[in-house]
Amino acid sequence: EEVWDILEEVIQDHPVLLNRAPTLHRMGIQAFEPILIEGNAIVLHPLVCGGFNADFDGDQMAVHLPLSLEAQVEAFTLMMSTNNVFSPAHGGPIITPSQDMVLGIAYLSTKARLAEEETKNLRAYGDMQEVFVAYGHGKVKVHTRIRLRVKGRKVLNERDGELSDGGKLFETTVGRVLFNDILPEGMAYYNYDLNKSAIGKVIEDCHKLLGKAATLNLLDEVKALGFKAATRAGLSFAKDDMKMPSRKYDILAVAQKDIERIEKNFSAGLITGGERYNQIIDRWTAARETVGDEMMTELRNDDRGGKPYLNPIYLMAVSGARGSIEQIRQLAGMRGLMAKPSGKIIEQPIKANFREGLKVLEYFSSTHGARKGLADTALKTADSGYLTRKLADVAQNVVVTEPDCGTLSGVTKAVVYKGDKIEVTLAQAIRGRTARDTIVDVITDEVVVEESAVISLPVAKRIEALGYEKIRVRSPLTCEAVMGVCAACYGMDLSRGRGVELGLAVGIIAAQSIGEPGTQLTMRTFHVGGTASRSVEESEIRVKYGGTIRYHNLKVVKNDREENVVLNRNGEILILDAKEREVERHSIPAGAALAFAEGEKVAKKQVLCKWDPHHIPILSERPGVIRFEDIVANKTMKEEVDPISGVRRVVIIEHKGDLHPQVVIEDGHGNPLSFYPIPEKAHVEVREGMKITAGTMIAKTPREIAGVQDITGGLPRVSELFEARKPKDPAVISEIDGVVELGEKRRGRRTLVVVNESGVQREHVVPHGKHLRVHRGDRVRAGEALVEGPLVPHDILRISGEEALQNYLLREVQNVYRAQGVVIDDKHIETIIAQMLRKVQVDDPGDSEFLPGIVADKIRFRAANRALIEADKMPAKGKTVLLGITKAALQSESFISAASFQETTKVLTEAAIAGKRDLLAGLKENV
Repeated sequence: EEVWDILEEVIQDHPVLLNRAPTLHRMGIQAFEPILIEGNAIVLHPLVCGGFNADFDGDQMAVHLPLSLEAQVEAFTLMMSTNNVFSPAHGGPIITPSQDMVLGIAYLSTKARLAEEETKNLRAYGDMQEVFVAYGHGKVKVHTRIRLRVKGRKVLNERDGELSDGGKLFETTVGRVLFNDILPEGMAYYNYDLNKSAIGKVIEDCHKLLGKAATLNLLDEVKALGFKAATRAGLSFAKDDMKMPSRKYDILAVAQKDIERIEKNFSAGLITGGERYNQIIDRWTAARETVGDEMMTELRNDDRGGKPYLNPIYLMAVSGARGSIEQIRQLAGMRGLMAKPSGKIIEQPIKANFREGLKVLEYFSSTHGARKGLADTALKTADSGYLTRKLADVAQNVVVTEPDCGTLSGVTKAVVYKGDKIEVTLAQAIRGRTARDTIVDVITDEVVVEESAVISLPVAKRIEALGYEKIRVRSPLTCEAVMGVCAACYGMDLSRGRGVELGLAVGIIAAQSIGEPGTQLTMRTFHVGGTASRSVEESEIRVKYGGTIRYHNLKVVKNDREENVVLNRNGEILILDAKEREVERHSIPAGAALAFAEGEKVAKKQVLCKWDPHHIPILSERPGVIRFEDIVANKTMKEEVDPISGVRRVVIIEHKGDLHPQVVIEDGHGNPLSFYPIPEKAHVEVREGMKITAGTMIAKTPREIAGVQDITGGLPRVSELFEARKPKDPAVISEIDGVVELGEKRRGRRTLVVVNESGVQREHVVPHGKHLRVHRGDRVRAGEALVEGPLVPHDILRISGEEALQNYLLREVQNVYRAQGVVIDDKHIETIIAQMLRKVQVDDPGDSEFLPGIVADKIRFRAANRALIEADKMPAKGKTVLLGITKAALQSESFISAASFQETTKVLTEAAIAGKRDLLAGLKENV
């Protein structure tokens, strides 16, 4: 007993640290004030589980005790769980209700569908107290609709909506009254369905309005209410709640008919094997989507015994409590297409769902996916950890060192579109950044944000409302601080919601923010269980806003079907408003049939053009007679006879040597009018000597047969970008602006010459059999791809400069994470990219002490040049080099930091030979 009393006394105001492995980001270790309990388990608050990524199924945690006074103070001020409400990665709350709590709140706030008589003659209540009395007496149920007044409170009827006055009667439900009752004074009445993200928004609002203490209180109230409501609702997960869509078998029958039609076309030789496969996969994907949508509609409108019924499984998925629509689709819709271990999709889909049960054959083909998921998880966790380590090493010495470096440059942030949908709004892109220019409301001339002021979320929303599409902000990419970054270029500390403090290790935070979701990226395959997810291919462009059409750089001909067909690939259609301002711009693929002529007006949502998503066509620009050149049987082409249909087809095959298959179009007298090089794997659609009209398809290349976009697209792509590796089969990009001409053949390779206006020529060697993106006479800009393929980052840097490269890397990395629904603030990725571009290669040393060819630190290089210019001497000339993160970490100014990363002996011997000194400036060399 005495020991317990002493212990009780000792732990008063003495924090302990709890840590759950793996510690992927700083929320993996948090401080708590302990309370003594009986029993041998750590009793953890459910809301902090999100940060630890912990659950209550036997996870273990380590307990550390800070001993010295400094350690205790640090634990209290920085590491307390109450000080880590917001995530440093994206600024949203990380202590937020999940699972049961979300389900409870969603159940309370949902406006359930009621029988007719319950929605008429609603009772009116003067304030919330009256509602509680009625509820206590059992006169009203949780989902009863009522009319209510809340005096002195604003009402929010939809997310991001306008606030309206609560003094007037408005319609709401008893459950919503129960929820709004726990909100602290000064907050609005939330009168809409609350799902997980909406609850997160309520918490953010509370923090903005009332500060930290109120937010922590609210979180505990929400936790208690959520659990209580979920318990009292008694929601369960039953087999009968997995409602199968009644039209499922009709949808499948229609799909099966379409498949038979595709097979017929194949046997008749109208389409190739690859096309047949692609179309079948597309058709089944579409069928599965339709079944899924039908199923969700039926779950939403579920009824039992003629009465509307709130389906628990539906509620769990849409509220974000547990499970996803994807999983329900497998339980009650259809399991869909599966992938083989090779990544190829099996043509026969699994038509059954888990509720009906799979047939033996279906079960067999679904074992692939399940097993692959488990194997992947084990293998890729390691890769993700390694990526985090490399990131941490390259950015470890990036610390906020000064308030303002005084640079005049910045980067442009704009709205990010995915297809037609806005993926990232301008407000999301610029919040927490420092404005580069003063932004003025054009109408009232009122200054919205001063130059060098931090843009808060309300200000960002206001800038967006003023109609700006892009604005310039400061960025770690352009910061000129000698060590680390300055506070102004970095902007807001997302986890605190205010300006960043001097001395914060922003590099490590960036590395953790990028690396931590990396493990999610890897483990994502495991949940869905290997169901092949393929988006239905895009095959049309719809107008967003509407306006007048203007063609830009488009070559158009009318084909024999009287359609306007686009011939070149880099053309665009601009849409102008009444004042001739460009409102939108669309890149148009070759072979697209245009629905509107130039100068016509289009309304929003109209289809601008359509194309065949399975082919890349080559079209003739003018009429004439066909002549084949270098199309030699069994050398550059083979004739395939379709075994089923007997149709003959000319296919270009891989070839070595000096032959360049092309189709030449001549006039009646044998003079060549134009040449079309034909790439490998293309099907030639014309015969020699045939007369053709303009817009005839000469050849078509089937687009690659699509495999599964497994998340391997994810992690390896991210490390490929950060390592600045050359992708396989890269594109050749144009070195200068100008017009394309076909060059000579060199050593069996084709060359493309780009000529600019002053007659400067640049030759580009194009590898064998690559599909050209440009034709003779097309205008290209420097940095534009001439052939298909991914771009090489080093080429972008050389030709288009630093800003283009920074934008490319940032966009590509974000695409991978966004595809997985992971939000990371741009500034973290920018911090890493800045480290990749920190070095300069000296070309001409001038009067400096640099040696030619040496790689020097950019900031040191600039400082040396400034000193030389002031002394009237020749400055050194150099160019920025792009280093992958491993290389950048090894080339660190500090050799101790580099040696502790990789290749220790090599680093130390080189440092010794060069006689380096380490000033122990960074974080890692001091550890």
